[in-house]
Amino acid sequence: MSGNSTNAEQVDASDVSNNKVMAILAYILFFVPLLVAKESKFAMYHANQGLILFLSLVAVNIVSSLIPIVGWLLIGPLGNLALFILAIMGIVNAAGGACKPIPILGGFRILKS
Repeated sequence: MSGNSTNAEQVDASDVSNNKVMAILAYILFFVPLLVAKESKFAMYHANQGLILFLSLVAVNIVSSLIPIVGWLLIGPLGNLALFILAIMGIVNAAGGACKPIPILGGFRILKS
């Protein structure tokens, strides 16, 4: 595991170096690592984080579309901006070789790594 990680996730350095691109892609298209690098604990960790972000994005957009005015003008834009910032933080963590959870949402597990 990379030395800059504070999480208990244990991955080896070769896994990180071989699957860093897959981990970064997980925040853009979470299913790519599921198809290409499903044996990598590092890529699967970030695929889980990307899936959680995607599901959160869907939820924010559904809620913001159902609530007139406040949803359209506040919930949607602010929620999407917050999730975009969390995605950037995840990409930075993946590029740095860290298995560090994103704030607020990172503690949830959907995929097993």
